[in-house]
Amino acid sequence: MSLTPSASASLQPAKMKKDESFLGKLGGTLVRKKRAKEVSDLHEEGKNAINAPMLPSATEIHPEDTLLEENAERIMLDPTSRENPKFKDLVKVLIDWINSELEEERIIVKDLEEDCYDGQVLQKLFEKLSGRKLNVAEVTQSEIGQKQKLQTVLEAVNNTLRPHGWTVEWSVDLIHSKNLVAIAYLLVALAMHFQAPIRLPEHVSVQVVVVKKREGILQTAVVIKELTSTTEMMLGRFERDAFDTLLDHAPDKLNVVKTSLITFVNKHLNKLNLEVTELESQFADGVYLILLMGLLEDYFVPLYNFFLTPESFEQKVHNVAFAFELMQDGGLKKPKARPEDVVNLNLKSTLRVLYNLFTNYKNSD
Repeated sequence: MSLTPSASASLQPAKMKKDESFLGKLGGTLVRKKRAKEVSDLHEEGKNAINAPMLPSATEIHPEDTLLEENAERIMLDPTSRENPKFKDLVKVLIDWINSELEEERIIVKDLEEDCYDGQVLQKLFEKLSGRKLNVAEVTQSEIGQKQKLQTVLEAVNNTLRPHGWTVEWSVDLIHSKNLVAIAYLLVALAMHFQAPIRLPEHVSVQVVVVKKREGILQTAVVIKELTSTTEMMLGRFERDAFDTLLDHAPDKLNVVKTSLITFVNKHLNKLNLEVTELESQFADGVYLILLMGLLEDYFVPLYNFFLTPESFEQKVHNVAFAFELMQDGGLKKPKARPEDVVNLNLKSTLRVLYNLFTNYKNSD
């Protein structure tokens, strides 16, 4: 029995030695892991320090946005730009315009990103604006089918816009990935090219974050994208006519042009005992434009087709738009000016409309 304490005493140090050895190994492992984590954190901190100056402080880059292949890039709209009042106004104007154009198709767009990415709305819109029928499947559910439709639609759009100086800021991948900036660029270009009867907000710019992967390292940069400039500059993308040349190269002859136009319109309006002395103001409600078209084409315009004494802005726009329809019915090209510009007493727009009539009817009795 005397051996028991002795055995117990001899086993105790052995057990303690074993425990110390285990804790030592565990401690060494923990230290190594801690040091490895510190090195990793230091590396990450260094990478962030390099990249941070190129990133806007309010921008959040989500993990899925950084899963890029080598040499690939991703473009993201900065959240502050998304909430910019002018940008939101532009988006609303574009949505309302699409819904107005596609009303007969019973298509209602509520969100540009969600409703335009698959090509269906863009197809219908381009067909309506251009009068062309595209050879694409009406409904496509698969991603491959949607991208094939987008490819066909965008090829038709690009072939229409490129000759007029538009820079292509969109692609199949950008549109299909619901890139709002690319979608907005495309819609603005279509609206301006086909002279949509809308007023786009001027000087709309957005901030985008461009993430690129080069040699396994993510590179970021902030870029400012200008979606709209001034209405005059955007209209300048259209094919220029003789009137543009006259205003650009001989502004001193403006009064001569105005006098010639007044003489021209009075030659015909005098038949109704009407006379014009101020071009920009007297044609602003559309009444004289309608009566002038009837005289030039030798027909009577029923009074129920327009407002003889318009009072509201909408009634005046209706009149001017109706006069534009009469011009197109007479074989003239669609006026470059917008009805709203004429109603708003924009002299250049009014002169452009009258000059177009003058060049086509100057020899009419």
